Amino acid sequence: MEKDELKILAQNLANPQGEKGIEIGEMMNATNISMTLESIKTLLIEDDEDILEIGHGNAGHVKNILNRAKNLKYTGVDISETMHNEAKKLNKDFENQAKFVLYEGKKLPFDDKTFDKILSVNTVYFWEEPVEFLNEIYRVLKKDGTFVLTFGQRKFMETLPFTEYDFTLYSNREMEQLVSQSHFKRMKISEKEEDIPSKSGNETIHRIYTVLTIKK
Repeated sequence: MEKDELKILAQNLANPQGEKGIEIGEMMNATNISMTLESIKTLLIEDDEDILEIGHGNAGHVKNILNRAKNLKYTGVDISETMHNEAKKLNKDFENQAKFVLYEGKKLPFDDKTFDKILSVNTVYFWEEPVEFLNEIYRVLKKDGTFVLTFGQRKFMETLPFTEYDFTLYSNREMEQLVSQSHFKRMKISEKEEDIPSKSGNETIHRIYTVLTIKK
């Protein structure tokens, strides 16, 4: 891909817009689904819980969350109006259990201690003030709640040509240091590996990613 194409791809991975954004959203859902399902499993969702997802994309996976237990409520937040609208359209069958909120990416528009479980997959690269945002997540998480943060490790992400455009990358150690600067203090790291199609679709790449379980 040419430099300009890589920049456009990077911009749409951060904040999908318009027809191209819908296409990117579908691609992200396909390439990230195993990371998302691993994150959902790690949350250990139980009956009657309130779940928040930060950066839901097109949210084609919401049914996988709602099927984990009984009487769940799901809330998704995203900065992309395109993804917000796509998520509502794709999940209209679940409108009694799932709602989607458009936000500006810094302040979570919820009261303190609202959610039992929170997850975010492949969004941390775009957080402008990561420690402050972690503290926002801490604020809206209930006592003894769980936050699962899943991300591609720096060493792997640096092999992808589009990540040089406005991505902030983290190793496990760097992420641990970041979390330790926030109100969160307890965390457990799990490393995963998988083979996935590349964003161009022309090859398979070996992805190494981290599922970080963070407790309040």
